[in-house]
Amino acid sequence: MDTNNGSSTTDFILLGFSNRPQLEPIISGVVFIFYIVTLVGNTTIILVSYLDTQLHTPMYFFLSNLSFLDLCYATSIIPQMLVNLWGPTKSITYGGCVLQFFFALDLGSTECLLLAVMAYDRYAAVCQPLHYTVIMNPQLCQKMVLTAWLGGLGSALIVCSLTLKLPRCGNRKVDNFFCEMPALIKMACVYSKVIEITVFALGVVFLLAPISLILISYGIITQAVMRVKSEARWHKVLNTCGSHLTVVTLFYGTIIYMYMKPQNSTSQDEGKFLSLFYTIITPTLNPLIYTLRNKDVKSAVKRILCVERWSAKS
Repeated sequence: MDTNNGSSTTDFILLGFSNRPQLEPIISGVVFIFYIVTLVGNTTIILVSYLDTQLHTPMYFFLSNLSFLDLCYATSIIPQMLVNLWGPTKSITYGGCVLQFFFALDLGSTECLLLAVMAYDRYAAVCQPLHYTVIMNPQLCQKMVLTAWLGGLGSALIVCSLTLKLPRCGNRKVDNFFCEMPALIKMACVYSKVIEITVFALGVVFLLAPISLILISYGIITQAVMRVKSEARWHKVLNTCGSHLTVVTLFYGTIIYMYMKPQNSTSQDEGKFLSLFYTIITPTLNPLIYTLRNKDVKSAVKRILCVERWSAKS
């Protein structure tokens, strides 16, 4: 059997939803709307967190990083997806596929770690309120975010280098709407035990370990909240923690189901729609969840708009 990878300059074919052509116009319209909302929502959070001094806190520092991650994550996938849905060809260059694969892994892994960091921040805010500013000092916050980014980068480099070395035997068809790891592994014409072990090990590090830390943090937070007798503080805790917990459930639920179960147990169509959820829908919902449930962000937006109007009148 010829296991030659073929020319690295050969374009790949992103099959996407071509087996359901009647759905493509609907999917493209929905994806375009979600992408616009993603751009506007996440950019708004970043700008508001930067411009309003009252939001210069660890929580909004982490939230700004999450919004930046979501912006980059969606932009690495959606534009190419829309081009393929609207155009006659479904191709992507080899270099474009490699970059898409790398950034999706890098940003996705970083988000897994960042959500765990945000859970620790909520734990410190609720359970150690008197020492919160000392515990979550700017230097620690920066180190935690840097660790998340470097961890995501390291995992992406390892998985990308191993996956791209797999022989494809001339196969150019990627059975997904973007270059994602499961689809690229299925293109290979040989079975790799090393890839399987590596993916599982990284899944434990970047999925199961962070979600375990998040659950432990919220278990302790729940115990602390149950002892709170002030109804106003009770609601404030639920608002700030509820937003993060909702995001965690949406993101980790689909990711763990997709990556931590045997690949051959997930149908290709099921895998595509799961990928559609955590790559497109979740980055759109994140800013909506945080702004709709967060009075601080809404108040900051109003203050900024009022200042701009006053400046324009004067």
